[in-house]
Amino acid sequence: MSVAKVIEIMAESDKSFEDAVQKGLKQAHKSLNNVRGAWIEGQKVSCDEHGNITGYRVQMKVTFVLGS
Repeated sequence: MSVAKVIEIMAESDKSFEDAVQKGLKQAHKSLNNVRGAWIEGQKVSCDEHGNITGYRVQMKVTFVLGS
């Protein structure tokens, strides 16, 4: 029997939502063992005073299996 834990993280990119997700998962893999997946809870963009998008942010829940 395995036991999993879920944590919530936020990640940001100046390129795309997909890049933000990739950055978040890469960082999670550096800090956690047995990362098994993630789901996106929310997305947000930042913009400048002219309405141009300057950043993409994702709020994600990452699942990892606890060791024995």
